Amino acid sequence: MPLALLILALSAFAIGTTEFVIMGLLPDVARSLSVSIPAAGWLISGYALGVALGAPVMAVATASLPRKRALLILMSIFILGNILCAVAASYGFLMFARVITSLCHGAFFGIGSVVAASLVPENRKASAVALMFTGLTLANVLGVPLGTALGQAAGWPTTFWAVAVLGVLSLIGLWRAMPIRHDEEKADLRAEFGQLRSAGLWAALSTTMLFSAATFALFTYVAPLLEDVTHLSPHGVTWTLFLIGLGLTIGNVIGGRLADWRLGAALIGIFLALAVVTSLVRWTSPGLIPVEINLFLWAMVSFAAVSGLQVNVMIFGKAAPNLVATLNIGAFNVGNALGAWVGGLVISAGLGLRAVPVAAGALALAAAATMLLCMRLADNAGDADDDAPLAAVA
Repeated sequence: MPLALLILALSAFAIGTTEFVIMGLLPDVARSLSVSIPAAGWLISGYALGVALGAPVMAVATASLPRKRALLILMSIFILGNILCAVAASYGFLMFARVITSLCHGAFFGIGSVVAASLVPENRKASAVALMFTGLTLANVLGVPLGTALGQAAGWPTTFWAVAVLGVLSLIGLWRAMPIRHDEEKADLRAEFGQLRSAGLWAALSTTMLFSAATFALFTYVAPLLEDVTHLSPHGVTWTLFLIGLGLTIGNVIGGRLADWRLGAALIGIFLALAVVTSLVRWTSPGLIPVEINLFLWAMVSFAAVSGLQVNVMIFGKAAPNLVATLNIGAFNVGNALGAWVGGLVISAGLGLRAVPVAAGALALAAAATMLLCMRLADNAGDADDDAPLAAVA
């Protein structure tokens, strides 16, 4: 794999860390800025909203630029946003800084995945995208706990200074290692937006959204599930989250290889497996060993789909790779919010925490159904010959 791919993974690590580390720092931020925990929690929602709404805007704004220059600009915005977070002295300013930081997220992952795929032969594209997204999984395994520990020891602004340094290293790496592609086609905004008329593209984006909802319906409530049903201590929950992070990382690598083999078959199989392992948490959650094994397998299966889903939308949006890949990142974030809402709805209805995995499993089955629709639409549009991996099991 080219060095540029490792730099993209480092960039993904930095972006993933700044997105999720705020969860571990919420109590410190709330005390420092004299706001409630729920109000501090809106810093997470504000970031996700910035990703979902800012992704297509930034994709269009950078459409006419060479991809290397676009990535450099987006990483510069990321560095600026984290510096603003580090110097924020009020809740409102910190919210503003978080939104600024989020603007780079969707477009960077969207354009970066297109660049990653362009750096390798055709039969390794999904693996290349998976390598980039490994940085995101490692952010959950290493970046978040280390960033939380640093913020608790030296003050939460220190964490954002550290992430800004990671951003600077990524910026230098992108500048030095990223090749300049003189054969890049100039973006045609009319063609980019014209691609949005594709029913297959919207089916692919819906698949991403439903998959993400299936994952985050459980992930959002896994800590209270472990504490209230499995009766784990907060320390035990921390170690379980670390175990989940390892599963996410392993699943990301395996999923990239499966998607390179047969994209459509791989995603359908992953969604069906996700429905099973997610639903099983309802019955394994009372026992420590069974639920630990179950959650590790769940993490592997869930993140095995990420790179394949990114390649899936890129297949349907050939005329607008930057825009559709970026929209897919937005679909992931919409799914995150949808999954959290569905899980909360189940709990509010009085069904209890153990009903959440079943609802999440149903969302995974819905993702499998929309993936079948994707394959059928590709076949009907005459794309089966060009995109054999997608339509292989149609």
